[in-house]
Amino acid sequence: MDQFLFYLRQGVDHITDLQGVDHLVFIVTLCAVYQLSQWRQILILITAFTIGHTVTLALAGLNIIPVNQQLVETLIPITILLTSIYNIGNKTAQKRKVHLNYFLALAFGLIHGMGFSNFFRSMMMGISDESIVFPLFSFNLGIELGQVFIVSIFLVINWLLTRIFAIQHRDWNLVVSGAGGGIALTMIINALV
Repeated sequence: MDQFLFYLRQGVDHITDLQGVDHLVFIVTLCAVYQLSQWRQILILITAFTIGHTVTLALAGLNIIPVNQQLVETLIPITILLTSIYNIGNKTAQKRKVHLNYFLALAFGLIHGMGFSNFFRSMMMGISDESIVFPLFSFNLGIELGQVFIVSIFLVINWLLTRIFAIQHRDWNLVVSGAGGGIALTMIINALV
C-alpha cells in the first residue's frame, strides 16, 4: 500500500507542480469551452487525455518507443496552441463537436505522455520492466486525480464569474483560451531558441 500511495502522490504532485505548467495550461485551455453543468463531458474529456498519455507513457517507460525530449517539449505547447485556436473558433461545447474534442484530447494525450516519460523513467530507475504495471497505474491515477482537482477549481471559478458576476461564458472562453495560446507561443519560442 505504501508503494501505491507513493506513486499516486507522485502523479498528483507532477500534474499540480507549477514547474510543469505546460500540462496545467493544456488542461485548463482544453476545458475553457465547457461549463460546470457539462461536468460529465469534462470528466470523459480528461479521461480521454489520460488514456492517451498512459499509452505513450507506458511505451516510453518500457523503452519500446524512443522519445526525442526536445521535439516533445516543442510539440506540447503546439497542442496547447491548437486547442486554444479551436476553442476560440468554437462558439460553445456543442454536442456535435464533443466527439472531436475527445479525439483531440486523446491524440494530444499521446504527446503529453511522452513528456511525462522522463519523470516517470527517473522514478523507475532500478526497477525491472516487468514491475512497471503497478507503478504506472498508481502514477496515472494520481495524474487523473490531480487533473480532476485542477479542473474542479477552474470550473468553480468559471461558475462564480459567469453566474454571480454575469461574465459571458464566451468571454471567459476567449480570455482563458487566449491566455493559453499566448503562454503556448512563448513556450514554443523558448523551445526553438
